[in-house]
Amino acid sequence: MGLTMVSRSNMSRVRAALMLLGLAVVAQPLLVQPALAEPPRAVIELFTSQGCSSCPPADALLAGMARRPDIVALSFPVDYWDYLGWKDTLAQPLFTARQKAYAASRSDRQVYTPQIIVNGMKPCIGSDWSKVETSIQSTTEGRETLPVAVDLKEEAGTVTISVAAPSRALEGRKARGEVWILPVMRQQQVAIGRGENRGKTVTYANVVRGMTRLGEWQGGPARFQVPLTEARGEADGYVVLVQSGDSAKPGAILGAAKGGGL
Repeated sequence: MGLTMVSRSNMSRVRAALMLLGLAVVAQPLLVQPALAEPPRAVIELFTSQGCSSCPPADALLAGMARRPDIVALSFPVDYWDYLGWKDTLAQPLFTARQKAYAASRSDRQVYTPQIIVNGMKPCIGSDWSKVETSIQSTTEGRETLPVAVDLKEEAGTVTISVAAPSRALEGRKARGEVWILPVMRQQQVAIGRGENRGKTVTYANVVRGMTRLGEWQGGPARFQVPLTEARGEADGYVVLVQSGDSAKPGAILGAAKGGGL
């Protein structure tokens, strides 16, 4: 193979071209949006109560699921058993309304504790892990992740939520919904003084402390911003959900992400 000789003037031009190329390579990442995090496989919502004797096994099951990176596990304490002698210290009427809205959406009126809703679609007994796993498989249709990726970025006291366009799993379907942010308390121990669980100390994991609707999702890439103080509230972290339907008739959960602290 012969060698190609380059004159000084040509060499200068080559060096200048290489310098420009180098600048272009360095500058390129600034023009690229940050990659979205791998979405979780499932969102597990447990409707539970301190006044329910059947709930502690389900609470323990959810605590185990909360440690899995591929699952967003959430506890929603409800208040409809308060009349039995112990007022649930974590319950909110909002959570009872959410569980009843799910039942209305399914038209089955099944509202009980412990009840788990998988990916906004499948109800099952909260302590039945095999049923929960089967429900995950059926609602994901064999997919390894939820169909809409959600990326969270915290900077200068603000949470930026980037929602991607749906994956091919939703191709041909009308993908729309709402974006919600939920402050979540990572763990809370409660000593129960009366009622069916009198004398027990129960540990609750990933306890939701509220729900705020950030806006509509129209099926394409979207961005939302919220102050970090509002995202977390007085809790340890937060979760973002992208869900079809609305608060009165919630549907399938399409995307989710866990913030720092969870």
